[in-house]
Amino acid sequence: MIETLGELVVSLLIVAGSGFTLVGSIGLVKLPDLMTRLHAPTKATTAGVGGVLLASMIHVVVRSGEVSAHELLIALFLFLTAPISAHFLAKAYLHLHRERERNFPPACHGRDWTLLDEPGEELPREDRPQPPPRV
Repeated sequence: MIETLGELVVSLLIVAGSGFTLVGSIGLVKLPDLMTRLHAPTKATTAGVGGVLLASMIHVVVRSGEVSAHELLIALFLFLTAPISAHFLAKAYLHLHRERERNFPPACHGRDWTLLDEPGEELPREDRPQPPPRV
C-alpha cells in the first residue's frame, strides 16, 4: 500500500515538474526581451527541477528506506545558484541598456538607481533627505 501511494506521489511530482519545466522552456523561447526571458527559466524551471528532485528523493526512500544526500545537495545547489545568477544577468543587462532608465520612476535623494552609484559618494546619515511618510 505504501509503495503504491509512493509511486502515485512520485508520478504526480514528475508530471508537475515536467509541466513547470516545459512552461519555462516555452517562455525562454517565446518571450520578447532578456528581462522577461530571464523570469521564465529561473522561476518555472527551478520549480520543475525541484519537483523532479523531490520525486527522486521520495522514490529512493520508498524503495530502499534510505535517504539519499545526492538529491539534497543538487537541490541546495540549484536553489542557491539560480536566483543569484539571474540577479547578476539582470544587473548586467541594466548596465548595458541604460536607455530604458527613462522609464523608471525617479530615485530617492537625487541619486541613480542602485545600478551605477559610485563608491565613496555616500552622504552622511544626517545630510540625507528623509523620504516622505506613507499615508
